[in-house]
Amino acid sequence: MFKLFKNIDRKNYRPVFGGLDILKFIGPGLLVTVGFIDPGNWASNLAAGAEFGYALLWMVTLSTIMLILLQHNVAHLGIATGLCLSEAAAIYLKPAYSKILLSSAMLASISTSLAEILGGAIALEMLFKIPVKAGALLVTVFVIIMLYTNSYKIIEKWIIAFVSVIGLSFLYELSLVHIDWNEAVTGWVTPTFPNGSILIIMSVMGAVVMPHNLFLHSEIIQSRQWNMEDDRIIKKQLRYEFLDTLVSMLVGWAINSAMILLAAATFFKTRTPVSELQQANHLLVPLLGNNSAIVFAVALLFSGIASTITSGMAAGSIFAGMYKEPYDIKDNHSRMGVAISLLIAYGIILLITNPFQGLIISQMILSIQLPFTIFLQVYLTSSQKVMGKYRNTLFSKILLYSLGVIVTLLNIALFVSLF
Repeated sequence: MFKLFKNIDRKNYRPVFGGLDILKFIGPGLLVTVGFIDPGNWASNLAAGAEFGYALLWMVTLSTIMLILLQHNVAHLGIATGLCLSEAAAIYLKPAYSKILLSSAMLASISTSLAEILGGAIALEMLFKIPVKAGALLVTVFVIIMLYTNSYKIIEKWIIAFVSVIGLSFLYELSLVHIDWNEAVTGWVTPTFPNGSILIIMSVMGAVVMPHNLFLHSEIIQSRQWNMEDDRIIKKQLRYEFLDTLVSMLVGWAINSAMILLAAATFFKTRTPVSELQQANHLLVPLLGNNSAIVFAVALLFSGIASTITSGMAAGSIFAGMYKEPYDIKDNHSRMGVAISLLIAYGIILLITNPFQGLIISQMILSIQLPFTIFLQVYLTSSQKVMGKYRNTLFSKILLYSLGVIVTLLNIALFVSLF
């Protein structure tokens, strides 16, 4: 999905900057934002709004703030060092530590792939009555072929455009239903923990702040990288990259919030229990009428395919990084990482009896792994040895480590609730 310019002679390449500078840098943030409307997000947001109304909107706000800070910080690593997060971990950490941390990241990628493949399979069932497990096989094989042949580049812009339109449809629908905006504003800024909500809270966080996206962003940001020895260009990249990340993540915040608001205004208001992702198509009825189920299913299929491709690439990047190599689908390590993530995810799907619950739990697993990625990332970006003069400031270091502590405490609360 992302064209990597690993072979460009960045030392001698000097772009000409003009009034439209930012257009040269926009892209990585928007592509990462596609993950905001993947099947895992839809399931988590649907459950949050249907079960708890407006009460869990604060987690979307908190997660988005965390995501802006973390995505910018990991992009900072890629820009300043020319390394992705996985490569940097393998190079600068002791082998025993890096292997453990990167192996946990691979597990998170598998969990992500599971949700994305499952979403695509549910869409095939809605459209063509194909059983979920057979549909999962079709999605897995299709994505592997697309990744291994790079043919996904032909349709990627169409996929992103279509899924984005559906995401924006959720925003537009807010004008068609009754939303209690006083409750919504309170929900956005007031942390609450309704009885039995911790699993959904962690699922929402895992669906927004996805560990594999942190690894992938540090890789794809280098597609905008030119002269590694020119401080002027590096500083300009850092400035525009932050704007790209900020705008993109705010769009994601709005779409995630809209999904919860619509679920609260429909399912929660009528006390309608939600037990399957297919029920989300009802949110589009006011806008699309009787065709909502078909449009939703097509969007879900495209979303599942697009996000499965992203997840597979992230796995390839993580696995190749273990061997101190950049992502390159022609390289065996990258190909092996892709295969490990997608095939193991498909194997787990064969064992799942409740697809909707499987989606929720897969997002929760991401939140459990997240502290490991955060602490790894902050350690590397705070290191003089790794980042040189571009290392984190003391304020940034304290802020980023605090995010890791918050996520850790929420995970502890999750474990306490389970027992």
